[in-house]
Amino acid sequence: MKRTFLTAFLTCFAVVVLVLGIPTVPAFAVSQTDFSVARPANQVLDDADVLSRASRSELERLLKDFGSDRVDARLITLKRLDYGVNLDDLGRDLITRWTSEGQSSSPLLLLLIETQNKRAAVIADEALQPQLPQTLLTSTGRTTMAIPLREGDRYRQASVDGLTRLTVVLNGAEDPGPPEEIVRTTLPTNIPTQEETESSNATTWIVVLLVLGTIIPMATWWVFSR
Repeated sequence: MKRTFLTAFLTCFAVVVLVLGIPTVPAFAVSQTDFSVARPANQVLDDADVLSRASRSELERLLKDFGSDRVDARLITLKRLDYGVNLDDLGRDLITRWTSEGQSSSPLLLLLIETQNKRAAVIADEALQPQLPQTLLTSTGRTTMAIPLREGDRYRQASVDGLTRLTVVLNGAEDPGPPEEIVRTTLPTNIPTQEETESSNATTWIVVLLVLGTIIPMATWWVFSR
């Protein structure tokens, strides 16, 4: 009888886990140690797998064009970062890792995209600071690239826009600045928003009552059947 009760209890717990959507397997996180010590052969490292083959080919071509300015430009996409790591730190660590003695002498320019939080960053070797000041790099990552990410996960567009802005500056022209962000107005509606739906505890109460309605009768039967 005890085994029957335990089996039923575990079954009920499994149902609660599935209903509430409790995660059981953490998503793969990335840190600088996950990258090779040597500079990779490919200009595009699409670890997040968000770019089509055509998009990767297009971006490879755009990145190789930076070689005419003696700049080794790379694009890296990843799903999420390891705890305590941010895109700026990752980019600087990779530049240090890939600028060791015996590797290519061209200064590195890294464009990084994290898909989980829809964030982007642009990190450049210190040798490029006269041409690409930090204010430009920060603005390119946080605005030029971030806007397409927030407006529909447009990873190709974010990459192309960032590379285009940097190319203009490297060619000696004035910085075109970030694109204008479209402000959308929402009409009044009686339909609850996602935040209101998530804040509602109705589902939780239903699950609790369901569990109690199952466990209490079984516990009562187990006690009186002894």
